[in-house]
Amino acid sequence: MSLKAIAAVLGLSVTTVSRALNGYQDVAPETRKRIEEEAQRRGYRPNAAARRLKTGRANAVGLVYPINSSPLSGSDFSDMLLALDHHLARYEINLLLLADKQLSPSNLTRLLRSGAVDALIVGHTTPEDSRLHTLLQTNFRFLALGRSDLPSTYAWFDVDHLAGSQLAVSWSLAQGWQRIAWLGSNENSTQVRDRRQGYLTALGEVAPYAMAAVAPSRRAGYHQTREWLADVSVPEVIITDCAALAEGAAVALHQAGRAAGEGAILLAGWEGLPRDAILDHPVVAIRQAAPHKAGEQVAEMVMQLINGAPPETLQTLWQPWLQLPA
Repeated sequence: MSLKAIAAVLGLSVTTVSRALNGYQDVAPETRKRIEEEAQRRGYRPNAAARRLKTGRANAVGLVYPINSSPLSGSDFSDMLLALDHHLARYEINLLLLADKQLSPSNLTRLLRSGAVDALIVGHTTPEDSRLHTLLQTNFRFLALGRSDLPSTYAWFDVDHLAGSQLAVSWSLAQGWQRIAWLGSNENSTQVRDRRQGYLTALGEVAPYAMAAVAPSRRAGYHQTREWLADVSVPEVIITDCAALAEGAAVALHQAGRAAGEGAILLAGWEGLPRDAILDHPVVAIRQAAPHKAGEQVAEMVMQLINGAPPETLQTLWQPWLQLPA
C-alpha cells in the first residue's frame, strides 16, 4: 500500500500524507486524523528507517531507572510501564528500559549524542539528582517521574506525597489516636523523604510515637513491627510508606493477636497491601492514580515534549486520597 493510493482516495497531495504519517506538526489536526484513519484501514505502516531519515527522530524514548530500586518490581509500577509502552506504541514510539547503574555522566552524554532516543523518562528521583543535573546541562528533552530539589525548570509527573501522608495522620488523630508510628523505607528518594515529612507535619504538636527507616521489604516490615509490639506501650496506629512494609506489618499484627478486636492496632499505608498479599487485613490505604492512567498521562506528556512544548508547561501533580476499609 503506497502513499499515493492514500493521497488519491483522500484527494490530498502525497507530501501532505507523508508529513502527517511521519509526525510533522504542520498538518491540520482534522486532516491528520483522516489520513491516519485511512492508513489504519488499509493496514499501512510507514517505513521506520525512512521516517528517521526524514524527521531526524529515533522514534524511541528511554526510561532511566535504578535496577535495584524496589518499585521497579512492584505490580503498580509494572502496570504503569505497560500502559506507557502501549500508549507510546500508538505513536510508533518504542520504549527502552535503561539501567542507570551503567549510566555514568559520560555514558549518559554518549547516549544522548548517539541519537538513540528522542527523550528520556527519569524515574526514582532523589533530592539532589545527578542525572537531572546532567540532563539540564545538556538541554536534552526529559521528563522526571517525581521531583527533586533542583530548580524546577524541567518536565515532571508526580503525586503529592506530602499530602497523602498528612491525610492518613490527620484521619488517625481525628479518631482520637495519638501513638502513631511511621514505618518507612530507607531509600534515598524524594518520594520517601516527602512521605515521611508529611507524617511529621501532620502530627503538629503530637510527638511521634516511633519512626523507622528500613529496607522496603515484607521481612523488614515484619521485624520492625514485632519490635514495636514488644514494648510496654505499643502504637495505636502504624503507617507504612509502601505496600511491602504494610504486608510485613500485617503478618506481625496477626501473629500477635492485634489485627482485630480489643487491642487491635490500626494499619494504614501508601498503596495498601500488595495485590498478591496472603492476608486479608483491613488497611486504611493512601491511594494514588490508577497505574494505567498514570502511564497514559506520562506518555502524552512525553509526546508533547518531543513535539516542542516548553518543559516548564509540562508539570503535573496528582492528589492522593484515603480509602477506608469496607
